[in-house]
Amino acid sequence: MSGLCASKIIFVSVEKLGLIMNTEKIAIVVDSGTDVPQSIIEKYNMYVIPLLIHYNDGEYRDKVDISADAVYDRLEEEIPKTSLPSMEVVVSTLQMAINDGYKKIIIVSISSALSGTYNALRLAAEEISDAEIFVVDTKNIGIGAGFTAITAAKLIGKGYSFSVIIDKLTDAIENTVIYFCVDTLKYLQKGGRIGTVAAAVGTAFYLKPIISCDKEGKYYTASKTLGRKQSLQKAMQMAGNFAKEFENVNFAIANGRAEKEAKELIEKAKEFITNTGLIVTGQISPALVIHTGPGLIGICVQKKVY
Repeated sequence: MSGLCASKIIFVSVEKLGLIMNTEKIAIVVDSGTDVPQSIIEKYNMYVIPLLIHYNDGEYRDKVDISADAVYDRLEEEIPKTSLPSMEVVVSTLQMAINDGYKKIIIVSISSALSGTYNALRLAAEEISDAEIFVVDTKNIGIGAGFTAITAAKLIGKGYSFSVIIDKLTDAIENTVIYFCVDTLKYLQKGGRIGTVAAAVGTAFYLKPIISCDKEGKYYTASKTLGRKQSLQKAMQMAGNFAKEFENVNFAIANGRAEKEAKELIEKAKEFITNTGLIVTGQISPALVIHTGPGLIGICVQKKVY
């Protein structure tokens, strides 16, 4: 035993060493709207299918050809549109995973109630015959969906079987919440995510809605407050109350050009959430920027199932 004292053997988990006990050769594929941080994508060799962003001057691939800052900088002159990835890109990505030696694939998608992405991924998966594929509808968006992909990676790393992983992901999805605090309802209204009347009322009365995803994966107003400060405090309290239901949770704060507030909330979270496992922070994807605008704070909690 070179390098080890014979009287003291230290056992280190495979996952801590950065290795994956992936005996079933399971790949993870996500769409870019799940907003899994790049460092985690690289660590677990996830395959990413970018959503498309359309400006008058051309088409861009989310996180590939365009950054969140680039979208922010152009919002005053043009609010672009988003669309699904092409069937060809989805099929080629799945085939790439198979060519890399994977035998089974878990595809993690943003909510089918908010986007046609899930259905597109499901249809593409039906074109693949040489791998077992399961498409996951997270019924969420952003890191609310991304946590499910991260959980899948953790479960693979712990050696769980494909079928058990699917069961555990279902549990995780059913026990995930995300609360969005937006600075303005303008972008959600323009993208058709909320009605014109709701946007007008919010503007007129300075109401700051806290938006979440319901059990079907649709947006709904979880609460309303007067003012930004109260909105953030209320969202954190709601996230903390949800976290108390579980022994351990994963926790995230995502932001859209609101880095200072996000950092402050991470510190404040310690008052509300004391059973945190994984903590994720970061800037939202360009595609999500289009529907929220600057000033977004997203607070997410998911039951830890691994």
